[in-house]
Amino acid sequence: MPKTPSNSSLIHVAPEMLKNIGLSEADSKTEAFLNVFSGTKVLENTKPYAMCYGGHQFGNWAGQLGDGRAINLTEIEHNNQNWAIQLKGAGETPYSRNADGLAVLRSSIREYLCSEAMHHLGVPTTRALSLLLSGDEVLRDVLYNGNPDYEKGAIVTRVAPSFLRFGSYEIFSARDDKKTLKTLVDYTIKHHFSHLGKPSKDVYVAFLKEVANRSLKMVIQWQRVGFVHGVMNTDNMSILGLTIDYGPYGWLEGYDPNWTPNTTDNTYKRYRYGMQPQIVLWNLLQLANAIYPLVEETKPLEAILNEYRNDLDVDYLKMMCSKLGFMSENKTDSILIKELEKNLQLSETDMTIFFRNLANLKKLEVRNWFKVVRESFYEPIEIADNIRLRWTDWFAKYAERLQSEDTTDEERKAKMNTVNPKYVLRNYMAQTAIDDANNGDYSTIDELYQLLKKPYDEQPDNKKWFVKRPEWARHKVGCSMLSCSS
Repeated sequence: MPKTPSNSSLIHVAPEMLKNIGLSEADSKTEAFLNVFSGTKVLENTKPYAMCYGGHQFGNWAGQLGDGRAINLTEIEHNNQNWAIQLKGAGETPYSRNADGLAVLRSSIREYLCSEAMHHLGVPTTRALSLLLSGDEVLRDVLYNGNPDYEKGAIVTRVAPSFLRFGSYEIFSARDDKKTLKTLVDYTIKHHFSHLGKPSKDVYVAFLKEVANRSLKMVIQWQRVGFVHGVMNTDNMSILGLTIDYGPYGWLEGYDPNWTPNTTDNTYKRYRYGMQPQIVLWNLLQLANAIYPLVEETKPLEAILNEYRNDLDVDYLKMMCSKLGFMSENKTDSILIKELEKNLQLSETDMTIFFRNLANLKKLEVRNWFKVVRESFYEPIEIADNIRLRWTDWFAKYAERLQSEDTTDEERKAKMNTVNPKYVLRNYMAQTAIDDANNGDYSTIDELYQLLKKPYDEQPDNKKWFVKRPEWARHKVGCSMLSCSS
């Protein structure tokens, strides 16, 4: 059961999600709303629960885990859509493992804003309904360095069709509990993959195939916008292919495929940006192992994993071509993309700004390439001559490739601006909202929330957010790297 907070208060609510579950903004202003979504009052005829699951963490089997601070309140069906409603940070559960089950304001702001930002970017994700202060102080060690301090407690209401994870199936396979495993997989198919048909060995294989397809779609979208999850453990992988569990995530500032925002992963960088698609495959292998007792054949499961490998190459190329404004296919595109990725690493180059401004390049004005993308370089004056030559060579090839396209510069720009966002939730932006909120000012939360509802629009009044990470944020806690502490 949720813990009753001492003095809860509503900070922000997502109107779109209110509507999705059949509520209005007027409802969100009531005492009843505050009571339910702070955990103060349990809805009639409901029984809140926490889920048990296992998982591989950083490549190692961690055994039984579970919802340590997430409590499922109920499920709501509205407009033929079913939504599971979950409180995060509402107190201890049977799976809290000697922790308090609470959450602090900084991590709650990050999850609330990012859930909705990712949705509007077009990335499959869980959603957020509300952000509340609990009125309680929560003791946390931000950097795990032996310096704990009290922080403001908060509660986020998370919403998704289901919060089932890969680890939900792994736990029963690990226990050799085939009966319960079958019950859960059959339930999942009935409620979330019913189009596959009635459960059978063939349908179990088809189930894994669809999970693989959804997971691939999700991670390709992560790569497209430069998002790094940070903790891709199997217990943080949604069975529906949704981005779930926003912990130490981040967006690429300087383009670096080896970057991870997670301090815990700083040594081995298992979950770095460039490895995310491969980690999804590794996680799918663990899911395949988990459901193997129901299939009892390896070949069809192995075939799905091999298809993922092939589809990954195809889908990644297609995604990158869309970012470059290519409407047609050309056999040289993969080479051009590899050269681009190398160039982006030669000097510190902001991924978001580079691709957004690249759309401004004119086919016949390739000599102006530096002027077009100059703002994406962190140290534009210090770009060495040999690096400039490599960029000049690449832009010459890019301009030649554009000549093979039938689209005009204006048409290409319009298309590119639908896949290359202008605004993403950079860590320093989230930290700015957190710093303001810790001082009692919640206006920046709403400012960012409104900004990120239209990430592909120009929004000239908000151009202050279309800038590289400021230098003060390069090594600031919460802006460069983050821990799992929340």
